[in-house]
Amino acid sequence: MFTSSSPTLDLHGEYCSMAEFLINDFINDNFKMRNEYVGIIHGKSTGLMTKKVQEVLKDNKHVLEYYLHPWNTGLTVVHLNIKKS
Repeated sequence: MFTSSSPTLDLHGEYCSMAEFLINDFINDNFKMRNEYVGIIHGKSTGLMTKKVQEVLKDNKHVLEYYLHPWNTGLTVVHLNIKKS
């Protein structure tokens, strides 16, 4: 379950081209630390960063599922498949 103490990555001010590297490093690090739920803050603005985040998560083998936070659509919650290791 995602909580306020779950690890988060804040992408505010980042370029979409850099986001892929940051997201994959963040996911891989948290997979190794066996954190089951993490958050990626991308903001609500134009939706470009949201789309990039979802593209990267879709292709990451450690991601079980992801969804927009129900009360904050500027945050994507990621469920990692830590049982796979």
